[in-house]
Amino acid sequence: MILELLDEATLAGAAVNAACSAIGLSARTVRRWRDGDGGEDQRVGPLTTPLHALTDAERAHIVEIATSPEFRDVSPKQIVPRLADRGIYVASESSFYRVLDDAGLLVHREPSRPRTHHKPNEYVATAPGQVWTWDITYLRGPVRGTFFYLYLVLDIFSRKIVATGVHTEESAATAASLVEWACEKEGVDPRGLVLHADNGGPMKGSTMLATLQRLGVVASFSRPSVSDDNPYVEAIFRTLKFRPGYPRKPFASIEQATTWVDQFVHWYNHEHLHSAIRYVTPNTRHEGRDPAVLAARHALYRSARRRAPRRWSRDTRNWTPVGSVVLNPAKAAAVEGPLH
Repeated sequence: MILELLDEATLAGAAVNAACSAIGLSARTVRRWRDGDGGEDQRVGPLTTPLHALTDAERAHIVEIATSPEFRDVSPKQIVPRLADRGIYVASESSFYRVLDDAGLLVHREPSRPRTHHKPNEYVATAPGQVWTWDITYLRGPVRGTFFYLYLVLDIFSRKIVATGVHTEESAATAASLVEWACEKEGVDPRGLVLHADNGGPMKGSTMLATLQRLGVVASFSRPSVSDDNPYVEAIFRTLKFRPGYPRKPFASIEQATTWVDQFVHWYNHEHLHSAIRYVTPNTRHEGRDPAVLAARHALYRSARRRAPRRWSRDTRNWTPVGSVVLNPAKAAAVEGPLH
């Protein structure tokens, strides 16, 4: 194969010495190969066993030591010095590794494998009260380095904020009470409701998990440090903190923070035209009034196009109501069969 590559290089214009140097051979070695039988490897390897090779008994002894209860959880680099401290020498570290490799004992041990995190399950909301998501964000307090904690629960179908609470600490018990109260306030049957959150302490606290289990709520969690697994609530926190009315100075008290959050929730649910749901308010979509609103817009645009058709290069704007909403959509399955 090497000779064929060299021939190809020289035919392309390369010098023989340069081509040989590029693959780490001397031109003299190549000439010797060509003068022989075409470059076949004549090496047959060692015909005798080295005198200092480990015997079968010694190899078995190494395996026995490495798999013993005392040493099975440590590496040969730990085993050999510990034996040496007892005045025992069996073999070098490299010999231990070589013997264990031949015995198939250098595989990664199961308990020490790093954790693997899989993408959360896909959940589809076709109506309000099916899939909720929640999280906690910081609101600056009156003293530098102190914060109030805003708990927020969002219905992903309508983007309506269904519950909020401002508190002085992060607590699984507080979160559990908020979710239970939200179910009662919204008239939602918690059995089968999906509640998605990240991996924070309040989200996975024993009180929170026990409450969800008692209510029959399906708990879903993001992967650690993957904000894209919880996109809807992350987006609303950005809207909240980039709102023109968001205070530039820290909140003076928890009452002030609560009042501001209540005002934001009213604006967001009843006045804010949300781009992801065809610019209707979350409350309009939550109550099922968005088809009528969007139908009226569609009729208005059609009428405007009829009055001045030359101003419209394409069809009117899409005012079709948004259908189902998917949380953490799975990758599209590969198309099987011929493509047409």
